[in-house]
Amino acid sequence: MNDKINISWEQIYQRVNELDKSKKYYGIPRGGSVIAGLTLNAVNNIDEADILIDDLIDSGKTKQKYNELYPNKEFIALFDKSKEYQNKWLIFPYEEYDTNKDLEDNVIRILEYFNYDLNNESIKNTPKRFIKMLKETLTSKEPEISIFDSNGYSQMITDKGIKYYTFCEHHILPFFGDVKISYIPKDKIIGLSKLSRIVEYFSKRLNTQEYLTENIADYLMEKLNPLGVGVEITGRHLCKEMRGIKQSGIMVTTALRGMFYNNDVKQEFLSK
Repeated sequence: MNDKINISWEQIYQRVNELDKSKKYYGIPRGGSVIAGLTLNAVNNIDEADILIDDLIDSGKTKQKYNELYPNKEFIALFDKSKEYQNKWLIFPYEEYDTNKDLEDNVIRILEYFNYDLNNESIKNTPKRFIKMLKETLTSKEPEISIFDSNGYSQMITDKGIKYYTFCEHHILPFFGDVKISYIPKDKIIGLSKLSRIVEYFSKRLNTQEYLTENIADYLMEKLNPLGVGVEITGRHLCKEMRGIKQSGIMVTTALRGMFYNNDVKQEFLSK
């Protein structure tokens, strides 16, 4: 989770006082409306504004959207995370100090947009449960890796049937399946349970199956320095089964490193 930074009113007042007060400001809902009001020169109609203002530029998507819609309007923000506070979670004094509550409010707005009754007994706690689920499935800590002397063992080691569950980064829908990992030690071997821990570590984030496969292989090469690594992943993707073409199927991806590019070693790995 990103570090949290509380932005004070003093910081906001200082930056607002540096703005050109001769300009008319339209505040981007929601936070930008507060900032525009503090300039004492806010307008209700975006066409009347000289400048579009927001409290924060985070991913840059909002700025991009308004630049495309209003190319002749300048877009600014009091805080721009491309220039400062990178990888920080900014909390403004007019927002909920409870980050969970603020996130839950966003889920409530989405459900209300689709006309769900938030007073419904089975739905009213869904925003809280949804945020809890995301924290569980998208937050991971790098595992402690147990590495031992191979004592001269130099044959292929394979662990297969490792289950994983993750989310596609395009639609935030689940995909899941099995992972097979093989490696040929140089002088070190890894604790068997740690292979599953590594899969879990890279699964708890937004993914593509290709990224997931490559990340596991590269991580093992870095940590073990083996003679070679092979990773094979199968996956069912609900972004394909639930929407779009709505067809089932199994996607297979592989990542080969070191000796696994050798045809004989590759065939042994694929046949396991």
